[in-house]
Amino acid sequence: MIFPAFFRLLGAKDYGAEHLPPEGGVIVAANHMSNWDPPFLASFLQRPVSYMAKQELFEIPIFGTVIRWLFAFPVRRGAADRSAVKAAVKELRAGRCVGIFPEGTRSKDGEVHNFGAGVALLASMSGAPVVPAAILGTDKMKKLRVIYGEPMTFEGKANRETLDEFSKKIREEVIKMKKMYEKE
Repeated sequence: MIFPAFFRLLGAKDYGAEHLPPEGGVIVAANHMSNWDPPFLASFLQRPVSYMAKQELFEIPIFGTVIRWLFAFPVRRGAADRSAVKAAVKELRAGRCVGIFPEGTRSKDGEVHNFGAGVALLASMSGAPVVPAAILGTDKMKKLRVIYGEPMTFEGKANRETLDEFSKKIREEVIKMKKMYEKE
């Protein structure tokens, strides 16, 4: 694919891609700063990544078709979109990799904002592990780094408290990895 070569030309580095299980359903949950994040996050993995993408993108002529070819499926933002959740669980149960940006939108200040409980809900419904990922540099297209962490598994009963707690743990791991590599 063209993206890994493109990002390598820009000096991009990746760390921990071996943490992604080679098969079976898995969620990759990352911070989000730029429109470059989806191809960047997937570029160094040995598996295709399906993404939830905002519904509006599918309405753009040609682009909507292209992102469908690239395994994206629509989500309505600002509301609980049950059809998007069902689509994601279906992907995970079929053994696919699903990429999610739990902040829900791009960060304008470079900080990792709160993660919604949706990533934890998908993990609890599918039984898929979550690989936290920290993305650096895509906001300025400089010092590009992506760090993939150790898989995390949701445990316990799925209620608001446990879902929020698991999402918070994923976010904390992303922040920890981001800080570790920001100085590089």
